[in-house]
Amino acid sequence: MLFQLNEEDFWFPDPLLAEEDGLLAIGGDLKTERLRCAYAQGIFPWYDESTPILWYAPPNRFILLPQDLRISKSMRKELRSNSYRITYNSAFAQVIRHCALSPRKGQQGTWITEDMQTAYINLHQEGFAMSVEVWKKEQLVGGLYGVICGKRNHVFCGESMFSLAPNASKLALIELCTSNRFELIDCQIESEHLRSMGAKVIPAKSYYQLLQT
Repeated sequence: MLFQLNEEDFWFPDPLLAEEDGLLAIGGDLKTERLRCAYAQGIFPWYDESTPILWYAPPNRFILLPQDLRISKSMRKELRSNSYRITYNSAFAQVIRHCALSPRKGQQGTWITEDMQTAYINLHQEGFAMSVEVWKKEQLVGGLYGVICGKRNHVFCGESMFSLAPNASKLALIELCTSNRFELIDCQIESEHLRSMGAKVIPAKSYYQLLQT
């Protein structure tokens, strides 16, 4: 069932009422209050310049529990080399911009529109979104960003990552997992390389329960 949102309130329907592809609602806006309300219920926006704002609540979620993280031998060697410097929240706007510009296999253009970038930068300034940056000397070569949510701010909803150097985005994810900041990382989009690092699919109901515990 598809719901129409308005800009007068931040109400969302029950995410379990989403259509088979996860599409739940259309319209509304990207104000900080609405985004926080959405993520608290396991809902996120995903659209492009050719469509109105679309809100999704997929029937299954692709997650990574930090304790399940698998680090390959080559990545362990990379970590020991100390070739990169990793920071938090020191270049959020740069990270999201790089993610928007990074080409994606099978995609034309980007879903990280200018409006989306502005909205998540605002969310970051309010303390509800964060970035991890990977530096090679003084050059930003990789990173990721996402939204902090959950009843105890214990869930990180990863939005996107980029890499301009080998394994840079993986280093950002490993740092996030080993930082003990979060109990669950929502990877959103399934990928083989994240699955190889320990990510798995769980039913949406289980994900919603984890959000509220």
